[in-house]
Parts: sequence; C-alpha cells; structure tokens
Amino acid sequence: AAVNQGGKRKGAACVYLETWHADIEDFLELRDNAGDDSRRTHNLNLANWVPDLFMQRVEADQEWSLFDPRVVPEFTDLYGEAFERAYLQAEAQGKAVKAVPARKLYARMMRTLAETGNGWMTFKDKCNRASNQTLRAGNVIHLSNLCTEILEVTSAEETAVCNLGSINLGNHLDEHGDFDFDKLAETVRLAVRQLDRVIDLNFYPIETARRGNLRWRPVGLGCMGLQDVFFRKRLPFDSDAARALSAKIAEAIYYHALETSCELAQERGRHPSFADTRAASGELQFDAWGVVPADGARWEALRGRIVQHGLRNSLMIAIAPTATIASIAGCYECVEPQVSNLFKRETLSGDFLQVNRYLVGELKQLGLWTAEMRDAIKLADGSIQNLPQIPEALRTVYRTAWELPMRSLIDMAADRGAFIDQSASLNLFMESPNIGAMSSMYMYAWKKGVKTTYYLRSRPATKIAKTTVSSYTPTEAVACSLENPEACEACQ
Repeated sequence: AAVNQGGKRKGAACVYLETWHADIEDFLELRDNAGDDSRRTHNLNLANWVPDLFMQRVEADQEWSLFDPRVVPEFTDLYGEAFERAYLQAEAQGKAVKAVPARKLYARMMRTLAETGNGWMTFKDKCNRASNQTLRAGNVIHLSNLCTEILEVTSAEETAVCNLGSINLGNHLDEHGDFDFDKLAETVRLAVRQLDRVIDLNFYPIETARRGNLRWRPVGLGCMGLQDVFFRKRLPFDSDAARALSAKIAEAIYYHALETSCELAQERGRHPSFADTRAASGELQFDAWGVVPADGARWEALRGRIVQHGLRNSLMIAIAPTATIASIAGCYECVEPQVSNLFKRETLSGDFLQVNRYLVGELKQLGLWTAEMRDAIKLADGSIQNLPQIPEALRTVYRTAWELPMRSLIDMAADRGAFIDQSASLNLFMESPNIGAMSSMYMYAWKKGVKTTYYLRSRPATKIAKTTVSSYTPTEAVACSLENPEACEACQ
C-alpha cells in the first residue's frame, strides 16, 4: 500500500463507481491480474454503487446506457424514483455515450468478483431509502466505506466519520448457556454512551470531518462472536433457531441503542440535524423494511419518546469486520461463520496454528480427540464433514463457511438488516465460483433488501501444509483475506 501508517498497519482505500458511468468497463479491469500493468491498481479496492434500475434491466435482459458524468452531473445526487426519472429522460434525449446489454455488464462484474474477490456489490437505492439521514433533498449517501458497513451522507462541506465499536456476543451467555439479553442491554447502553463521547473528544485532522461528525453525531455499534454463541448453544449456523436468535439479538441492540440515545438527547441535547431525519417523525429502520417487531408495544412507546425528546445520534448500528479486535478478544469475527476448524493466525510474535476450541472440547468429551483425529482434520483443510467417526449432529454444527448455503447467510443478513440503520460487512463464500451461481446469489441479495456486500471469498482463507502432518507446518495464505496483513484491514 502507498501509506503504511507509521509501520503499524498498512493503509487501504476503496473507490466506488456508479454503474451508469461511462468508465465502468475500464473500472472493472483495474484489479485484473493480466493486461497492461500501468492500467492496473493492485493496491486499490473497488466497489460498485448499483441502482435498482440496473438490476431490473439485468433481470429483464434489457440494454443499459452509460453516461459521461460531465453531461449528467445531477445523477450523482439522485437515487430511487428521482434517479430513475432523470436516467430515462437522459436516455430519451440521446445523452448516452454508449449502450451495453445489462446482463453482459453484470457478468463482467461477476467475473471481477470471481477473479479478484473485489468489485463489491453495494446497492445505492436501498442504502439511501433506508437511511435516517436522507429525508431532506440534498442529503445523499454517495458511497460506503472500505468495508461496506458505513452509510452516511457526504457533501463538499461534510466528510462522513465512522465512530465504531463492537460487542463480544460470546460474553453474553449465562451459566446455563442461555443468551443473557439483560446483560446485552447493559453493554449496549454503556457502549453508546462511550461512542457518543468519542465524537466530542476526537481529534479531527480536517474541518469537514469535524463539521459532519458534530452535525450528525453518527455511531456504528456492531458485534462479533455470533459464531461463538452458536457453538456454545450447539446451533447449526443455518438452522431456524440460529436465524431467529440472530435477528432477536440485532433487534435488542438496536432498541437499547435508540433508547440510550434518546436518554442522552434529554441529558445533553439532540443532535443538530434531528429535524432533518426520518426519526423526527417516528420512522425507524424496520419501517423501511416492512418489518413489524415482535414486541410492538415496547417499540411504539420508544417511538413516541423519540418524537418527543429526539435522539443524540443520527445513526446507531453498523457491523464492521472486526478482524483485528476479534483476534484480540479471542472470538470469531463479526457475524460470520468460521472459515475452518483449523487455521493459521499471523501475529507480530509469529505464526500460530489455531484449532476450534469448541470442537476440541466436544471431541474430548467423546474420547475422540487423538493425534490421528488432528491429522485427519488437517488433511481435510479443517473440515470434519468426511470424518464418519464424528457424530452427524456434531458435523452439522461445525460446518465451515464453505459448507454452508450462501442463501442462509443472505437471509440472516436481511433479517438483521431491519435493525441496522447503517449496514453490515457481509462476506460471501464460493469455493469454485461460476458466473451463473454468482449472478443468482447477488440478485437474491438485492431482492432480499441487503444494502451492501463485501468480499467474495473464492477459496479457503488459509491452507495447512499436508506433507508433514505431524509437524503442523502452515503455509502462506493463498487468497486475499482479513487474516492476511497485506489485505484490507482498515476497519478494526
């Protein structure tokens, strides 16, 4: 990377481009491994800022027009129906530079993802429609951040700032193995108050960042260790029970974050732009998703208090990747499934082989944890699915991301999304990607209302050497991943 941040961690950046831009085809080639290297940006991450109209034309197999932004400068600040009207009008007036089959361009996007893991799919219209900040004309979200969990308005006068924190869900189970929602409420309340103080105590290197942060006072409270919770409760990641618990946790975090922000508004004053937000009229995130929370009476009471007293913060929730802090906390990253039961962790002190401690505990109880079992798991790259000596119920719980249906990850992300007013970093996994399967997967994510996606992992994040099984010598990582310090790790 061009910036090494004092040797502590390499800098990283992501560039977003709208799908109607005349340079979109060249843009999608920037990370290609072949071609003229002077036209490649191997250290720059790419993301697509995709309008609904494009996805609709892909589905209908229609043409898609590309425009010079100097000819249609208004496109950048429009979304939803307003963008659609302006786009159709510009097409009718012959302003397009060229037209391409929408499916051909979409397939090119998929190929970029398959080959590089980059060119992340983020959906412009849902990001704006479901934002608390975009009520007034001119307040527009133009892009997400490096890890696709931050969605905040930007302008020439204001630079968005993400004030992030994450809760370790694995520390919120009681002695009986039940999830402790009372403890979670206490943690959320404390975390929101701390993050709100960060806004006041922070150092701002540029005035536009200070101005935007103090005007909107956004925070991004997220979580990590969801996989730990499922392991301790012996829940398969794609089970109905896991999906329900995931959504219930997301709802609880959102509720207590809003409640605390409302209390802070009464104590210290509402944020200056409260009147310009959807919350001022009582509209909350789940309303944009058409979701009715289970405890309607509790939510209606909170809605009334928010309208009356306001909120201290315009945004509350964002789930970051948490690669670094999850390693420090000793839990699994954000809301993702494990990528392997056996993998290498790179630290400043050296490289270490980590084994899924929950699996080891279960195997020890069954008398199955032996040197032969270790070697068998290592030879299988951390999978236990082809080890018949392990009970089937256990094999189901300890599947890896490569062995889970991506539909279940997308469904869970959409369920949580109704209670996430920014977004969540969502990696998707496909060991042997093909354009057809990928096209269907991202189309499904868009239809489910998912705002943003992150990396497409196309092979395991690490490979364990098999030639000397008993010595457990790990090899280098073979794919771009958050465990690899050369990769993007800028968000926590």
